[in-house]
Amino acid sequence: MQKNLVIVESPAKAKTIEKFLGKDFKVLSSYGHIRDLKKKAFSIDLAHDFKPEYEIPADKRALVSQLKEEAAKADTVWLASDEDREGEAIAWHLYEVLKLTPEHTKRIVFHEITKNAILNAIEHPRSIDLNLVDAQQARRVLDRIVGFELSPVLWRKVKPALSAGRVQSVAVRLIVEREREINAFKTEAAYRVTAVFLVPDADGKPVEMKAELPRRFKDKAEAKAFLEHCRSAVFTISDITTRPLRKGPSAPFTTSTLQQEAARKLGFTVAQTMMVAQRLYESGMITYMRTDSVNLSTFALNGCRETITRLMGERYVCTRHFATKTKGAQEAHEAIRPTNMQNPKIEGTHQEKRLYELIWKRTIASQMADAELEKTTVTISTDQGSDAFTATGEVVKFDGFLRVYRDSLDEEQENHENEAGLLPPLEKGQQLTCSNVTATERFSQHPPRYTEASLVRKLEELGIGRPSTYAPTISTIQQREYVVKGDKPGEERPYNVLCLKDGNITDTMSTEVVGAEKSKLLPTDTGLVVNDFLTEYFPDILDYNFTATVEKQFDEIAEGDKKWTGVLHTFYDKFHPSVESTLAAKSVHKAGERVLGTDPKSGKQVSVKIGRFGPVVQIGIAGETEKPRFAQLGRDQSIETITLDEALNLFKLPRTLGDYDGQPVTVGSGRFGPYVHGRGIYVTLPKEMDPMSITLEEATELLKNKLEEEAKRHIKQFAEEPELEIMNGRYGPYIAYKGNNYKIPAGIEPADLSLASCMELIKLQEEKGSTRKKRTPKAQKKEKPVKASK
Repeated sequence: MQKNLVIVESPAKAKTIEKFLGKDFKVLSSYGHIRDLKKKAFSIDLAHDFKPEYEIPADKRALVSQLKEEAAKADTVWLASDEDREGEAIAWHLYEVLKLTPEHTKRIVFHEITKNAILNAIEHPRSIDLNLVDAQQARRVLDRIVGFELSPVLWRKVKPALSAGRVQSVAVRLIVEREREINAFKTEAAYRVTAVFLVPDADGKPVEMKAELPRRFKDKAEAKAFLEHCRSAVFTISDITTRPLRKGPSAPFTTSTLQQEAARKLGFTVAQTMMVAQRLYESGMITYMRTDSVNLSTFALNGCRETITRLMGERYVCTRHFATKTKGAQEAHEAIRPTNMQNPKIEGTHQEKRLYELIWKRTIASQMADAELEKTTVTISTDQGSDAFTATGEVVKFDGFLRVYRDSLDEEQENHENEAGLLPPLEKGQQLTCSNVTATERFSQHPPRYTEASLVRKLEELGIGRPSTYAPTISTIQQREYVVKGDKPGEERPYNVLCLKDGNITDTMSTEVVGAEKSKLLPTDTGLVVNDFLTEYFPDILDYNFTATVEKQFDEIAEGDKKWTGVLHTFYDKFHPSVESTLAAKSVHKAGERVLGTDPKSGKQVSVKIGRFGPVVQIGIAGETEKPRFAQLGRDQSIETITLDEALNLFKLPRTLGDYDGQPVTVGSGRFGPYVHGRGIYVTLPKEMDPMSITLEEATELLKNKLEEEAKRHIKQFAEEPELEIMNGRYGPYIAYKGNNYKIPAGIEPADLSLASCMELIKLQEEKGSTRKKRTPKAQKKEKPVKASK
């Protein structure tokens, strides 16, 4: 009989822990939860205090049998899942399913996978914290109730196959509201005035010094009048002030700040950051990556102090204790940090190295001295009026933490002006030679759309969600196609520039590209309609304060201050009647439907709505003698902004352009956008091509390219074995046979292979078990034409 069985939730974690424990310990993985609510059933017994009905999924039954067998052999079972609520629930499910007993079971937690941490945990075991389990169950059950009761409402009122979630719906609302704020934004123009002065440097050589007028002029007339005053003005330094500045470092990383900074500095998505951080944690490189604490242990502080002293000297050391600002921070007791501060770099994948280095730098910087700067402000007055220019310079006297790390900023926080540099030697009362004064027309900018990073920051700011929920929330709203990550092309805009130089004022027009945005979260039409519907009928679910309050109640359950069933009763008693009344309500129009006007040809109503395959324009009304006609909206069109003329234009498709090799070539619109059809194939139209103006020659070229591409894919076929073909794929040539793919070894010419040689390769690979299931490439999906006019 083995003495000890340790169960963790990840095989990578099991592998790392096994290194630290002796032969008396066997470490196995549960591969996450071993049971959960049934996937397709409600699985909550409302009549018995919301009792969850759990099941062991089919793919976990063999694993559970193995764990039961191993647990029965062990003197002690150590449940070592993660230390957050999810980990506590995993431990509890293991205890229940494996039918463990208190005298033979111990619960251990650790914040990092190092030998000291594991051995220390084994010396200080505890029992399962049922308050944490209840908090996790409360979240799981409440979210299941919302999903299962709201989704059928959306199916009936908006579109089939939609689903709703509590935190996800609020995240979509934030993105929708920002989009509408942008659409309603009115740009205001103002003139920014800058001047360039020629000032002698320390060697007497003239250098340029830039200065700016603190205020902006509302219109061109005001700006021009100011430049007129400057024609004969004498510019004098009226004041010079120098003051010391100190900048302190940011706190070590929490889950939220790591996700934000990895997005800004490394270009990682939120999900990617968590995946890489999970690997670093499981391999023992960093502490637990789901935390909202900024605290560092004494061990970490000592490690930072030693490392900073060794690398940079005693002057750079400044031990700090950061306080966690997030109310209800409960996921862990320490910030995300390297397990060994002596290691600035690690071995691993490129992504792992980059993320680890970011975490190491942020942790080290948090324990370094302030940066000491000196800021000089020079006021330059004229003898023509009260307005004065200001020039600023900044000198770093001691770099401190800046030697290691500088924070990145979101667009909302960025100061777009240039950083202040070093000023030449100046004296109060000194007269300056003005090279030029320029008044440039500038425009107010709409608030930026959310990135994944800025959305996480906003959710955290509002108290919505917890460290474990940010990544899945953002992934889910994109998978459900309520939100897409995309780019917004910029628009060219003219602006006016007035310049006073050598006593003359020039008036010129220039152009600039504005509004270009990359990798932003944009609401889809489905997202807009679902958000509006839920906001109207279920305002509580979409209310920011309500969602944050629910999170606080989960925290109170975790602390043992509230019963989880009581919280759910309070919620359900208000929520369920709203569902029933909404389902019973009758409405003339479908949710999100907008009437645009009348079709001049048929006299029928033209409207836009969410159809089965997305947003569509409809001519006619269901129930009339003649069926309504439909057309899919284009990629860049929205049911909120499309006009009647734009909608009617969609019914001009499909267009017949002419013939290609004796067969008609048409351009139409389908589920995936506009397409060209001819010779039995479909080609999606490139974004830059307009389906209403594409020519036969352009369409023929697209078809030729697609046919050539298809021809290159098919290297060789055999008449005697029609199910076997030698193909050219993304990763090189391969054999396709009966739904499976087989590699062609390097050095073999695919076209020279005989049928017998192919069968031999297939046999060898099947014996080795290296067969790959054939997958249909996305490129082979056919466009589904949408019927428009006959």
